[in-house]
Amino acid sequence: MAGNTFGSLFKVTTWGESHGTALGAVIDGCPPGLDLTEEMIQEELERRRPGKGGATSPRSEPDKVQIMSGVFQPEGCRCQKTTGTPISLVIFNKDAHSKSYSHLQNVFRPGHGDMTYQAKYGIRDHRGGGRASARETAARVAAGAVASQLLRKYDMSVQAYTVALGGISTERRDLSMVAENRLFCPDNEAAERMEERVREVRRQGDTVGGVVEILASCLPGLGEPVFDKLDGELARALMSIGAVKGVEIGAGFKAAEMLGSENNDPISPVGFLGNNSGGILAGISNGEDLVIRVAVKPIPSIHKEQQSVNLLNEPVKIKVGGRHDISAIPRIIPVCEAMVRLTLADHLLRQLALQEGWGQVTGSE
Repeated sequence: MAGNTFGSLFKVTTWGESHGTALGAVIDGCPPGLDLTEEMIQEELERRRPGKGGATSPRSEPDKVQIMSGVFQPEGCRCQKTTGTPISLVIFNKDAHSKSYSHLQNVFRPGHGDMTYQAKYGIRDHRGGGRASARETAARVAAGAVASQLLRKYDMSVQAYTVALGGISTERRDLSMVAENRLFCPDNEAAERMEERVREVRRQGDTVGGVVEILASCLPGLGEPVFDKLDGELARALMSIGAVKGVEIGAGFKAAEMLGSENNDPISPVGFLGNNSGGILAGISNGEDLVIRVAVKPIPSIHKEQQSVNLLNEPVKIKVGGRHDISAIPRIIPVCEAMVRLTLADHLLRQLALQEGWGQVTGSE
């Protein structure tokens, strides 16, 4: 299966299935000398893992990561360091109940990738979705934690939060509140209304979608013309998450309703006086914060009866059942952060390589 590798210089390959023995990631191109421990990666995985605290999925996975290669603790150092060689990460599955899906092996679930995987490969792993399962994103989060160590060196940070869920939205952006509620929402009052909406939908046997916003501090100059524009790369990265169905940057779709005089960000001697661009102009970061929003679809596994077909193309009625979230939010929050971190880490290395090469040509330092 192709399409499992992401990045140009900071390159990540993920592997494994939802109900397989394990899943993980191999990172190639990570610079040497960065602090990296299993505890640093685990901190990010704790925010994504099922069965954690108030998480809505009954599946309980420890998601304990093991670093198999690419780090070494030199004598006199208090922490392991990256060595510049490939970093291999593994997370073993401990709570997979494959028998829960046996009644679906010959049926296509609406909203899932069952039919498209069958059409492409002629075979599919029906145990929870295989590679198409959201479980695959644990490997992305682990790799994103490695990327964050590189970004931290250049004072670049990424934070995602919930701004809409189940039709309830907020315009408030008090980031101090993000850690105060289970939904990672920058508005505690809105978070309470969202929680009530989730409980209501759960009683109905249905699921909800929402909107996640990602805020990232970014150095100017990242992004490549013409086809590797930073906004295009970010959109590609975020759209690779199974539950994401739309991406907008800065003013996004509202820009279509604006006049040019409204959409343009004025420039002063101290910088930009607005950020409708979302921190990107002509595909290259301008030094302002990156502001990205993603539309997250409802979880397709619902407890209501649905119409579908089987492998013989015969009409059937199914109830998916199993152990599933009511919403991909909040567990998708660290996944969005990871994909933005991986994109920025890759383009940071590309820009550093460009600057180094240019310095060699001009003789500058």
